Amino acid sequence: MLKHLTTQEFKEKVFNYEQNQEWKFEGDKPCLIDFYADWCSPCKMVAPILEELAKEYEDQIVIYKVNVDNESELATALGIKNLPTILFIPKKGDPQLMVGSADKSTFKRAIDQVLLGKPAK
Repeated sequence: MLKHLTTQEFKEKVFNYEQNQEWKFEGDKPCLIDFYADWCSPCKMVAPILEELAKEYEDQIVIYKVNVDNESELATALGIKNLPTILFIPKKGDPQLMVGSADKSTFKRAIDQVLLGKPAK
């Protein structure tokens, strides 16, 4: 299941950018965050793919969605300018950004490599 994040929840569950200048992940599972808007056509194409992946990877990662129109403070703080922007956040290491829509196999490859640390095939 996809979970919607508010700015406050982001600070609690992902990264408190007000308290920390260095990246410090607050979560207990790797996560993927979809920054989207209801009016964004490519975002609408990505949404069902992320729904499927949330089911496939439910025990391994968390998939969050952030509506940038509702959470403009967060989008501004993170420098989100284009939609969709997908943030891949591993438990250890730095987050990686993907801008624009992609197909399911591209998402799976990124989840496996960036979030789960599996070697590239």
